[in-house]
Amino acid sequence: MKKIILANPRGFCAGVDRAITIVEKALEKYGAPVYVRHEVVHNKYVVDGLKERGAIFIEEIKDVPEGSILIYSAHGVPLSVRHEAEAKSLTMIFDATCPLVSKVHVELKNLHRNQYQIIMIGHKGHPEVEGTMGQVNGGIHLIENEADVDTLPIPHYAEKIAVVTQTTLSVDETKSIIAKLKSTYPNLRLPKNEDICYATQNRQDAVKEMAKVCDAIIVIGSKTSSNSNRLKELGENLGVKSYLIDFDYEIDSAWLTDVQSIGLTAGASAPEVLVEGVIKKLQSHGFSSIESLNVIEEHMIFALPSGLRD
Repeated sequence: MKKIILANPRGFCAGVDRAITIVEKALEKYGAPVYVRHEVVHNKYVVDGLKERGAIFIEEIKDVPEGSILIYSAHGVPLSVRHEAEAKSLTMIFDATCPLVSKVHVELKNLHRNQYQIIMIGHKGHPEVEGTMGQVNGGIHLIENEADVDTLPIPHYAEKIAVVTQTTLSVDETKSIIAKLKSTYPNLRLPKNEDICYATQNRQDAVKEMAKVCDAIIVIGSKTSSNSNRLKELGENLGVKSYLIDFDYEIDSAWLTDVQSIGLTAGASAPEVLVEGVIKKLQSHGFSSIESLNVIEEHMIFALPSGLRD
């Protein structure tokens, strides 16, 4: 019997749920339009749905009319963006930055204040990385892999040197980069707490377990979603054919040839309705049995801004 193995946890994390709810409640309270700096989360279905309700997504603060409602995305924004927004006559600004990203921002500013040279592990151009690096003026260096460590313009004997990471990276990949940094910089200061968020780690742990019992893995998430891409890469690195899709109609029937058990998960920005659509599609291809693979229960909830609480 062909079966679907459903990862648990999957889909929305507390930070994504909070960010989307902030946009929805701002629309309810103030009416359309509300302006959102960058896609509030990296998921096409979610963003398109919010656009239909009256959210307008912009990249430049100059595109926000005076007197408007502005929301910062879950990825966070550089201080320069905050200053530019605060200089405008806006009705209200809501910050949907994930609290775990905000934690890294606070950590970074404390390090900078104490004159540390800071290394950030992350993907160049990702909005979370730009927002985090934009919390300080200089003294921070971005690396993406182990090879980048050799190009850092920091002497190996530096005493005040620290590392922070993008929250949605691969746990295993980050460990190897940090190991090289530690061997290169004996005085390296590590994060007080692991910067990779609980949801990213939990979803990766679930894929590791699925890979032991699946012939293939489907990850629901957008190509722009860092954590969704890491789930696909993790499955591939474990020797299982893995596919990243936004919608059920993207499934190629050739992927299912000779597949008896298929793992299904969703990135932290992907809503459960998309999972339900993929399940129906797979059932039409003969996958009649569904099993849940429960790795850990999540109970994290982040509070909304005071102006949007019921």
